[in-house]
Amino acid sequence: MRLEAYLFFPRQAEEAMKFYQSVLGGELKLTRRGEVDPTAPEDMKPLIINAELTSGELTLRGADNTDTPTERQHRMSLTLIGSDEAKLRHIYDQLAAGGSADHPLDKMFWGDIFGELTDKYGITWQINILAAK
Repeated sequence: MRLEAYLFFPRQAEEAMKFYQSVLGGELKLTRRGEVDPTAPEDMKPLIINAELTSGELTLRGADNTDTPTERQHRMSLTLIGSDEAKLRHIYDQLAAGGSADHPLDKMFWGDIFGELTDKYGITWQINILAAK
């Protein structure tokens, strides 16, 4: 069993998932509604019904959902955890570009470096850089 994040975008799934690929690397597979549903209305055929970004142990999925709100959500955050400080700082900066650095990366009381941001698509991310042991 595994748990994967699945993000919904208001007609921005392809743009958003290509952005995440540019930041996180990996392979991106896109499936459009018109490729699998010949009865779809013409304006729905180009929409993404499944995007899958895989990079190492990371899998991120997404799709277009025409009634998805664009404002920031507050019920969950995607969290990247690792020990490569330079790489994670770079990812933080790239994800925050066009969005907001809500909590800049800083050393926390538990010993790790932690930060939170909202990307330009309204998705909240946490970056946790593990303290050297």
